Amino acid sequence: MELGVYTFGERTPDPELGRPPTPEERLRRLLEEVELADQAGLGVFAVGEHHREEFVVSAPAVVLAAMATRTQRIRLSSAVVVLSSEDPIRVFQAFATLDLISGGRAELMVGRGSFLESFPLFGYDLRDYEALFEEKLALLLKLREEERVAWPGGRFTRPIPNLGVYPRPKQDPLPIWLAMGGTPESAVRAGRLGLPMVLAIIAGSPRRFLPLVELYRETARAHGHVPKLALAAHGFLAEDDAEAFRLAAPAFLQVMNRIGRERGWRPLTLDYFAWSRGLEGADFIGDPNRVLEKALYWYELFRPDRLLLQLSVGTLPHRKVLRAIELLGTEVLPGLRRALAPSPS
Repeated sequence: MELGVYTFGERTPDPELGRPPTPEERLRRLLEEVELADQAGLGVFAVGEHHREEFVVSAPAVVLAAMATRTQRIRLSSAVVVLSSEDPIRVFQAFATLDLISGGRAELMVGRGSFLESFPLFGYDLRDYEALFEEKLALLLKLREEERVAWPGGRFTRPIPNLGVYPRPKQDPLPIWLAMGGTPESAVRAGRLGLPMVLAIIAGSPRRFLPLVELYRETARAHGHVPKLALAAHGFLAEDDAEAFRLAAPAFLQVMNRIGRERGWRPLTLDYFAWSRGLEGADFIGDPNRVLEKALYWYELFRPDRLLLQLSVGTLPHRKVLRAIELLGTEVLPGLRRALAPSPS
């Protein structure tokens, strides 16, 4: 199981600064974070796309290209590109360019997004939420498969009269993952298309997602594809288990409850947060031993190919985030490798 980090480039109030980091400060921190993740041996670093004041990454390919110049080995992914409100041609070209800059380390994670600001910002109607994604994903996959593209056009895309789309990526094919939040329709789509699936588990018990994983795998195999699964969850690490909880809880609850107020969710409490970092909850919060135990438990449940942790939800002191990344790579990752290594025959 590969281990990695994802981030949305949050810029909520930093408890040490007493203010949010500026966009320039937050981007500089991101570059330091990916550089350390690379040095610590983690496999993936992914950045999301948002169009809100409290997130700094609206152009993930640009940020990832800067990261490519600071790293040697780690794979670089979006998390996600909001494909519904993007031009698939430009998305493909941007990530093909990233792939060339990084020496074949680019990945593209696409989804419909967890926020809706990009739809009115780029002139799309939310009533077309599903249709936009279906049509644009079909075009993106065709662009990946064919250097010269003949596309008839549709409601949201223009015809392409057998034209070349360049540059072509170093990787053939460019890895494209389909991200989902928990609907059966998304699991079936990923399986039918033969795309690796990223499942976000950010609340409640992970066990409730087992039927979706099985549905995805059954659908993929029925269509002659090999399923590949990644799990994404919230996380934070410190050497001391209690310190990890003390640092993470206020920032996590502030962000999640602000989003909850927008969406009509019931407020999360400190007691819930304490429960959620246990085995049956969704958060990976604690010392390396706790995080390792939970990662192995999720491996037994889901047999994923990849586990991505968001470090962190809400702004925490930068030096603490760097230490969390270091602990994930130097303590949790070796523990995973030892535990999952094949037994000597």
